[in-house]
Amino acid sequence: MLYIYLIIIFILGLLIGSFLNVVIFRLETEENIAFDRSKCPSCKHILSWKDLFPVLSFIFLKGKCRYCLKKISIQYPLVELMTASFFVFIFSYFFSVTEKYFIANIIFYFFIISSFIVISVYDLRHYIIPDKVIYPAIIITALFNFIFASPIFLNHLFSAIVAFGFFFVIIVLTKGQGMGGGDAKLGFLMGLILGWPLVFLAIFLASISGSIIGLALIIGKKKKIKSMIPFGPFLIFGTVVSIFYGEEIVQWYFDLFL
Repeated sequence: MLYIYLIIIFILGLLIGSFLNVVIFRLETEENIAFDRSKCPSCKHILSWKDLFPVLSFIFLKGKCRYCLKKISIQYPLVELMTASFFVFIFSYFFSVTEKYFIANIIFYFFIISSFIVISVYDLRHYIIPDKVIYPAIIITALFNFIFASPIFLNHLFSAIVAFGFFFVIIVLTKGQGMGGGDAKLGFLMGLILGWPLVFLAIFLASISGSIIGLALIIGKKKKIKSMIPFGPFLIFGTVVSIFYGEEIVQWYFDLFL
């Protein structure tokens, strides 16, 4: 029975991932997300139902638009597969570790992962963390914590304020050259999700991974020392790892050094 659930969740993830691609594209064009019909980004031709199957349409069309034959960005199937994979992982994780608030946790983390995917891709493409995604995520996370995790709500709120303040100080000291206001807002969201001390772990993991990738890009001559590298995806990487493995990592650290 579990395998049937996982197949259903995977298909749901593909469909949600297809919608996330629409969100990412229309955040840039400022088109109506809900009502405007899907169209080719290159020739603007309205897509038929045959062009809208997640992943499969990309494969059958050999990565090209049916109408203008321009290449379709690999982003589309990658986002769909990534969303589906995360959905399966989240469902499996909470299916195995908890019975209390199972459905609420599943829905909440589906939403959070979806928001993170949009933020990551948009930040990579445009070096901006969109307010239209980060603010709803903050509000829904605060409500979720207040309703389902009220004993630790203040801890998470305190962590959010500390994380926001940490990034805000960096922004002020670097005059906006080190990171932007979107990173500070994302830090607030991270604190609300993780609480203390996991938010510190997430920031640490983001800094380490960002430094490694940045150095690799410089060595590979893909970036220069003064080139901008979006930090949002690394903060999200640190947050996701901390959500699911943070307590084990912290415990391993204390066992190793204390």
